[in-house]
Amino acid sequence: MITDSISYCRAEKNMDCFAFCVMPSHVHMIFRDQNSDPQSLLKNFKRYTARSVNKAIQNNVQESRRDWMLWMMKRAAIKNGNKAKHQFWQHHNKPIELWSPKVIKQKLDYIHNNPVESGFVTRPIVWKYSSARNYADLPAEIEIDLVGFME
Repeated sequence: MITDSISYCRAEKNMDCFAFCVMPSHVHMIFRDQNSDPQSLLKNFKRYTARSVNKAIQNNVQESRRDWMLWMMKRAAIKNGNKAKHQFWQHHNKPIELWSPKVIKQKLDYIHNNPVESGFVTRPIVWKYSSARNYADLPAEIEIDLVGFME
């Protein structure tokens, strides 16, 4: 659902996505908003994703943790004074401005090595939900906008 949201935002919300890695508990992305309003784009991404995840959980009667997950998201919404019934995402983000090719390369490496550092895989290209596969010219989960100066 996260990769579907990235694809949706690329197609419908003027997002350029240069890198991503979906981890079990968080997501890393390098993106640009063509409309120069990254906060609104991120808000749309999170809203679209949260609705998709919530709907999938509610509609999956075979999910043994369904009631617990919905309860946790409802509890988070109440605790944080959220107007929504359920809160999927945390409110804070950790944006970093990428201002040089060196910094971009550093962050790309960090994002792509995240599953390796976490012990899930031994090589970044093995992680299915990562743009490392795109940069290695391997079949990938979604299309992205490759950074042009990469070797």
